[in-house]
Amino acid sequence: MYDDVVDLRDFYASSLGQVARRLLRRQMRQLWPDVRGQSFLGIGYTLPYLRPFKEEASRTIALMPAGQGIMHWPREGPNVTLLADEGDLPLPDASMDRVLLVHALESTEQLRALMDEIWRVMAGNGRLLVVAPHRRSLWSMRDSTPFGHGQPYSAGQIQKLLRDCRFTPIERAHALFAPPLRSRLLLRSSTSFERLGQRWFPHLGGVVMVEATKQVYATTGRREPARRRRLLIPMPRPVPEGIPAGARVLRDMGEG
Repeated sequence: MYDDVVDLRDFYASSLGQVARRLLRRQMRQLWPDVRGQSFLGIGYTLPYLRPFKEEASRTIALMPAGQGIMHWPREGPNVTLLADEGDLPLPDASMDRVLLVHALESTEQLRALMDEIWRVMAGNGRLLVVAPHRRSLWSMRDSTPFGHGQPYSAGQIQKLLRDCRFTPIERAHALFAPPLRSRLLLRSSTSFERLGQRWFPHLGGVVMVEATKQVYATTGRREPARRRRLLIPMPRPVPEGIPAGARVLRDMGEG
């Protein structure tokens, strides 16, 4: 089940949520430093991370699952948010260059349908970035943050899921190495925790990120129905009018 959009908004308005947004956004920008001229799709609750990309992308859409709820964003301009069923995205085939998945993978009840829809709407040279709570982290064990809800994943589990859904993982990263506590001292030290974690404990971050490309020519694993064999029956040659029926039979036998 999805967290309510109001709870997600309130978390990112808190001091701990602002730290999480800053650290995750920094890691995202390292993976995607330039999206100029590209169409950008965020699925889940991606609003805290969209602004740097929106300033560069030619088009930005923030799709919020129906079970989560929706809110207007950004405040200062035209709304870019859209409420939809994650198993039936209202977008044309191959229309999006970048797809960002945050607070979605761990909560959806239509996992395969969602991944199939992402594959459909992604351009052939598009990129997908999956962000999910890390199953071995303190963040996934505490339900005081959105990363403690839903199904956590390891990097290997996400990579296997992507391969099964016709994507090719190409890069992975971790973030949020500081414990999910609201202590002012810990919050001020979050950048130091991040540097130490990235260098010495790279697989122990609270969040795992996996970037993937689309397998354009991948098979679906489903067998096509067998084609019906067509039996060709030769038609007899037309017989001139006036020839008796018996003569027609004899003529046909003679030709045989």
